[in-house]
Amino acid sequence: MKKPPREDPRDDLKVTPPKTWAAGVPAVVHALEYSLEQAGPRETAVDLLTMNQVGGIDCPGCAWADPAPGHRHRNEYCENGAKHINDEATTRRITAEFFREHPVSDLAGRSDLWLNQQGRLTEPMVKRPGSDHYEPISWFDALGLLADELKTLGTPDEAVFYTSGRVSNEAAFVLQLFARAFGTNNLPDCSNMCHESSGFALHETLGTGKGTVSLQDLHHADLIFLVGQNPGTNHPRQLSALEEAKRNGARVVAVNPLPEAGLMRFRNPQKASGVIGRGVQIADRFLHIRAGGDLALFQALNRLLLEAEDARPGEVLDHDFVRDSTSGFEEFAEHARGVSWADVLTATGLTRGEIELVRDDVLRSERIVVCWAMGVTQHKHGVPTIREIVNFLLLRGNLGRAGTGACPVRGHSNVQGDRTMGIWEQMPDSFLDALRDEFGFDPPRAHGLDSVNTIRAMREGRVKVFLGVAGNFVRAAPDSAVTEDAMRRCRLTAHISTKLNRSHAVCGDTALILPTLGRTERDHQAGGEQFVTVENSMSEVHTSRGRLKPASPLLLSEVAILCRLARRTLGDGRAGLPWEEFEADYGAVRDRISRIVPGLHDFNRRVARPGGIRLPNPVNEGVFRTSTGKARFTVNACQMPYVPEGHLLLQTLRSHDQWNTVPYTPNDRYRGIHGSRRVVLVNPADLTALGLAEKDRVDLVSVWHDDAERRAEGFEVVPYSTARGSAAAYYPETQVLVPLDSVADISNQPTSKAVLVRLERAAPTGT
Repeated sequence: MKKPPREDPRDDLKVTPPKTWAAGVPAVVHALEYSLEQAGPRETAVDLLTMNQVGGIDCPGCAWADPAPGHRHRNEYCENGAKHINDEATTRRITAEFFREHPVSDLAGRSDLWLNQQGRLTEPMVKRPGSDHYEPISWFDALGLLADELKTLGTPDEAVFYTSGRVSNEAAFVLQLFARAFGTNNLPDCSNMCHESSGFALHETLGTGKGTVSLQDLHHADLIFLVGQNPGTNHPRQLSALEEAKRNGARVVAVNPLPEAGLMRFRNPQKASGVIGRGVQIADRFLHIRAGGDLALFQALNRLLLEAEDARPGEVLDHDFVRDSTSGFEEFAEHARGVSWADVLTATGLTRGEIELVRDDVLRSERIVVCWAMGVTQHKHGVPTIREIVNFLLLRGNLGRAGTGACPVRGHSNVQGDRTMGIWEQMPDSFLDALRDEFGFDPPRAHGLDSVNTIRAMREGRVKVFLGVAGNFVRAAPDSAVTEDAMRRCRLTAHISTKLNRSHAVCGDTALILPTLGRTERDHQAGGEQFVTVENSMSEVHTSRGRLKPASPLLLSEVAILCRLARRTLGDGRAGLPWEEFEADYGAVRDRISRIVPGLHDFNRRVARPGGIRLPNPVNEGVFRTSTGKARFTVNACQMPYVPEGHLLLQTLRSHDQWNTVPYTPNDRYRGIHGSRRVVLVNPADLTALGLAEKDRVDLVSVWHDDAERRAEGFEVVPYSTARGSAAAYYPETQVLVPLDSVADISNQPTSKAVLVRLERAAPTGT
């Protein structure tokens, strides 16, 4: 194990050709190298050999589904999952001495990488008003301080309870119960910033906010679309599912502004063909689309399918499904027939011939799955784009049958489970009624604040207390300078965390760090050793059991922290809220969940079975809980980002050595970037048009209709095969460029894949 760095690494950019395949032996080597730097050989072995196994530790990284029990590899994890789990299991420790040495002002000037590399938090800390240092505080005093602040608020809506997807089902349920018993629906979460557009579009058109597919559906699809996603970095185990689909004869159409390695070819390091062979080609067809062009693409495909039906009546569309199970077809078809090819070609940057070849792929396929991620959702027209994808699936009955469906690919371990447990500022009355009937209090009904509206409310002084459970809100959120200023206006900020991040350095008048157990660690409570549960992208709920000794004897679990806080805030007298019982035995939490959440009846017994529980999806039972009682065709106006001459449309993205807001190294080997994260990837033709060249240093300047200057300084230009007019740079460094008010229609999700920028030559270093 290496010691934590004393100083931030210096940028030393080296650019090599991008990789044309993902994984292989290098993935194993890099995973082990990083794991052994962070944790000892024993911790690394325990984590990796139990990760994603029945009765083991669920990977705290992405939310990809596990194969069925009996079909899992002995090493059922990816490179990034191995890095992430051992980043949590690190033997590095942050103590009170560290905080005496490093004032908050010093921490605020450090990089995300440096903060994370310092190690695990080990005891509660407080920053008092006027102080520039965190200092130790007992758990009793820390929770009392937070509870007293909550009780002095003028209204419960002056508090916000933010959640990240790393939180278990049990902790999420306890948090939302506490917040609603306290009197507010202010429950923003990370999904507000990643797949909120998916939830709104799917609810409206299908009656459920979740995807409809299983791994088996992917394995047996004839045609799979990968739209606006990068599986090789953000959910690498999806590549194994795609490999299986290809083995079964599937074709894959990849649609993305960048030709990512994981979209091109996969070399499975657990197979000889991936070690000494070339592996499997993933994309049979790659559409190098302009950022924001996906809506126009699917509108064009839908027009072509209608025209094919005209030419071959009764042979193209699934008329029985459209007649019996959908509404709105006539209005949709009339609009789709009028889609302008000129608009389509402008929006997509594709040729008509390229799109017609995809049409031919569709016509040859009986079973189609469409997967998408934030390259679709983080646009102003994210919701209409997903509605148009649903239109596409409905036309040929590609929903509710084996090998078909809609697949929003979520990038955080339990973000879907958090929603199932009630972490949403807009939970329906059916859920709130069930809470009322179970616990004997009437939850508030007015919708609460999502992430964007939380920032607005903090900025305006309407929110005075911010509690974050996991995550790194100030770095995940848009408009970094605005978000940080808003956070500093709070009276108290508190974060339940495993490791240090920038949110701890952006403080209210009073700030608390409440250190918690990681998912890798054993969790002993009064009722014995506990396990937690999580839900993956395919609605499968299963257990996770930590195996390692806790990083510190002073750590409390998330459930314990929240239950103790609830008792201190609400008291023990309110009937039906058994906080002490919940803390002692998480099975008691699951018993209550089983009577509230549909599909989780008999939760404790069923989840203990190998493979856990697959929650029912009404779409797969032919049930559409929409306003019409059927799946809904929708009419969506063609929209595309406007990019004036001399500007580019920037998308923010992760590097390969990164998980969410946390970079592990300054490298991104699949894209050929080494030694620096302050780079901007630009199409060579765009560089020529802008009068720029490789290695030029530029500032990225956001263009928005207000007077604020949003500038990310000192980025090195890298010529790259981005779509014309599109550029890319790393998140979270470029979140400063995303205007708070630049949000998706309907969902209010930040548009981090559609930031209009201009590139200005940077001032010489030292001026």
